[in-house]
Amino acid sequence: MADVSRAHPGGVAEPALPGKLLAGAVGGLAGGVLFGAMMGVMGMLPMVAMLVGSENAGIGFLVHMVISAIIGAGFGLVFGGRALDFQSGALWGAVYGIIWWILGPLLIMPLMMGMGPQFGMALSMPMLMSLIGHLVYGVVAGLAYPVVARRFA
Repeated sequence: MADVSRAHPGGVAEPALPGKLLAGAVGGLAGGVLFGAMMGVMGMLPMVAMLVGSENAGIGFLVHMVISAIIGAGFGLVFGGRALDFQSGALWGAVYGIIWWILGPLLIMPLMMGMGPQFGMALSMPMLMSLIGHLVYGVVAGLAYPVVARRFA
């Protein structure tokens, strides 16, 4: 097991850095599966596949899952010490989902596809649906995080 870096005020031990990263990645995969299914229903996976030069929905799902794990590891790094129970995990996960909604579909993805930032589109129906998906991702990742993190504490 990983060394414990400090104890959470609620008495639950916080894992060391490797445990935070792994717990975050696993939480990110859990959130990514649900968000990926939502994206599949909305027909968005081919657009994700375009990030790697494809338009195949299956490739889009794989790209989405890799991104989900990486972003989940970031959750463990940034919010892991605050997300050691379900309530705080859900709260910080929602915050993280909103942050990535702004960074992902409004900024990074459009820039990678040769467009400018899409902040003016934030209130459009597709972007509001994306916000819901990012919130679902964040909350699920935040709920999964303490379950996995306890295994490393």
